[in-house]
Amino acid sequence: MAIKKHIPNIITLLNLLSGSIAVLYAVNSNFLMAAFFMFLGIFFDFFDGFFARLLNVKSELGLQLDSLADMVTSGLVPGLVMFKLLSLSLRPSGSLVEDAWSELAIWTGLNVPVLAFAGLFITLASAYRLAKFNIDEEQQSYFKGLPTPANAILILSFPLILEFQNSHFVHGLILNEWFLIGLTLLSCYLLNSNIKLFALKFSDWSFKTNAVRYLFIGLTLVLLLVFKFIAVPLIIAIYILLSVLVNTSELFKK
Repeated sequence: MAIKKHIPNIITLLNLLSGSIAVLYAVNSNFLMAAFFMFLGIFFDFFDGFFARLLNVKSELGLQLDSLADMVTSGLVPGLVMFKLLSLSLRPSGSLVEDAWSELAIWTGLNVPVLAFAGLFITLASAYRLAKFNIDEEQQSYFKGLPTPANAILILSFPLILEFQNSHFVHGLILNEWFLIGLTLLSCYLLNSNIKLFALKFSDWSFKTNAVRYLFIGLTLVLLLVFKFIAVPLIIAIYILLSVLVNTSELFKK
């Protein structure tokens, strides 16, 4: 019995370990390995809750530990990756403004443009979202705002697109500093928005009850097969759109 109650927490700690390793790779601009360990951490994040329910050993300690692990895996890692992407995109072209930004970055001891630090807003927004989630008793059957793992997958998909998919237009878009700044702001908003998003938790396996979930999973598989990593932003957009449509239809039913 004593060992059983610790199994979910051990899995959560594996999430934290994976996230910590992902941080090290992100700092060294190894986006592929950072993504691998982040995905591994999210995998553990799914199964710690699963085993807590299966073994009936849910606890307040487990809840807090889960958020702390998520803060690293799904909060710090995407923030660092966005910081690195912005660092790559902000190449001085000789203008006075860009030179000033670069000089300020060198003065601080980091040879990166200061504007790149805006990427860390994703980490701050993730921390705020996780804190709100811990005290919100409504989010049992749905999420309010984009979950941090989904947001992390969204952000990490962009360096993977750069790595594995050859498209000059897409590469140019991803490495445009204004696109990345806009993506950062959108990420921060989605994390803490009041948009109700359906959870992928199945209370039963009937199609009638889970039609939207089955539709979303089917579309996700098709898009991944056809578009690979470029599909990830499309999948997140479809997830939000389907959720809004479900909420709208439920509102009209009332």
